[in-house]
Amino acid sequence: MRPLAWTVAVAGVLVLAWAVMLCVTRAHRLDRLHVRMDAARAGLDLALQQRRSVAGRAGMPAAPSGCDDREARENALGRRLAALGRSRLPAGVRAELVEAEQLLALARRVHNDAVRDTLALRSGRLVRWLRLAGTAPMPTYFEIADPATRRGVMTAAPVEVRDARTGSPR
Repeated sequence: MRPLAWTVAVAGVLVLAWAVMLCVTRAHRLDRLHVRMDAARAGLDLALQQRRSVAGRAGMPAAPSGCDDREARENALGRRLAALGRSRLPAGVRAELVEAEQLLALARRVHNDAVRDTLALRSGRLVRWLRLAGTAPMPTYFEIADPATRRGVMTAAPVEVRDARTGSPR
């Protein structure tokens, strides 16, 4: 074989190896994103369940009747909790409710970030053309109004900043 033929053959093998590695890494990344999305969805479900539990202790029914859409049901509960006179609630229930709402806001953001990243990778040409997503369902965002969004401010507890050397508050 002539040197030019060897060069073309080696270049072809290298391009093929690069293309295979690219496909394998994309498929692996997509799989990891789907696992991350499933874990985020489980965390969101847990946060929703916790908020419903605290709402029950606050005297609010968990779900309005005749509502099949989960997002609509959770938004209805959120609106009722926002309209609730919280000063009448026992301090423990009030604190649990604030904590549950903060956990829900965080879980929803984590879930929607995972969905965004997965959708971004799935929209790539290579993933679409080679159908690297397989039979995995298309992820969807979970949109409900956060208590922070409704009030316009975040209800998180203040963070105390400490000096790294001495450990004393700044």
